[in-house]
Amino acid sequence: MKSIKILSFFSLFIILYSCEEEKKTEAAQVDQEVIAVKTVPVSTLALPKNISATGLLATENEARYSFKIGGIISRILVEEGQFFRKGQLLATLNATEINAGLSQSNLNVEKARRDYQRAANLYRDSVYTLEQLQNTKTLLDVAQKSQEAVAFNQRYAKIYAAADGFVSQKISNEGEVVAAGMPVLAINETQQNNNYILKVGVTDREWAIITIGQKATVILDGYADQKLEAYVFRKSQAADRSLGSFQVELKLKLENLKPAVGMFGKAEITTMQDENVKVVPYASLVEADGDKAFVFAPVGQDKVRKVPVTIARFDNQNVYLQDGLAGVDQVVVSNSAYLNEKSTIKIIR
Repeated sequence: MKSIKILSFFSLFIILYSCEEEKKTEAAQVDQEVIAVKTVPVSTLALPKNISATGLLATENEARYSFKIGGIISRILVEEGQFFRKGQLLATLNATEINAGLSQSNLNVEKARRDYQRAANLYRDSVYTLEQLQNTKTLLDVAQKSQEAVAFNQRYAKIYAAADGFVSQKISNEGEVVAAGMPVLAINETQQNNNYILKVGVTDREWAIITIGQKATVILDGYADQKLEAYVFRKSQAADRSLGSFQVELKLKLENLKPAVGMFGKAEITTMQDENVKVVPYASLVEADGDKAFVFAPVGQDKVRKVPVTIARFDNQNVYLQDGLAGVDQVVVSNSAYLNEKSTIKIIR
């Protein structure tokens, strides 16, 4: 009987000891779940509103050079990508038929001039009537005008550069028969390297606040390490039906740079309007993906909630938010990676 009492006492002791250890373990786990964090206030800042847009590089003036008359292409003196100067000869037609036509018109003028001289003499001798004299004069005038037209066409059987530029596409080749007005060369004008423009698409609201002359910064994919100065040169007055956006042209200041037409570029246009943005430290962001991210905001003294935000821009220290944090005045800036919405926190100063 005595041994049974000793055994019962020993069992009770073990049970009490186990309960005490469980309490200590639970207390330790509770202490481990409390995460110490620091918070900072959310500030508001008025920043100039920038508009981001992308587009393709082009030149201010693009043209398709062609011959005024049809014929066989004799020579094309430039290749694709080649630069040329204003007044430079670019292409010619075979002149055999053109020269023959000009000779024929010259002969017609000479004959009409002889006929008119003979008619004038006969009119003085009262052999020709005034009507006959006037008819021969008309025939002379017609022949002379026909000669002028043929001479004009002969001059435009050659293509000369109307301005400095380069050949973007060689459409026809030597030996081909082309009709009047059929494109032979596609060219882009580049006068003093100031004719390069970036054509970007913007929304209707962005179009409304963009004005001619506003400054912009452009980065071309081919020259990713260079920021190029630009300004708003022209705005379209109608939407692009295929894209559904409005086109804005930015003229670039390239100095000695000569990029290729068609390069992809990204632009930041500085407008005259300010926008109020929320500013938080860069360290407060979690799960950033593009312009979307999350921050943790304290709730009461020991809880947090996860708040989605939209990023407008950022620098090395701060993030400027386009949307989010409505009604939030504090965000967590330390140990954010260890938090979730069930975490218990302790705010330290």
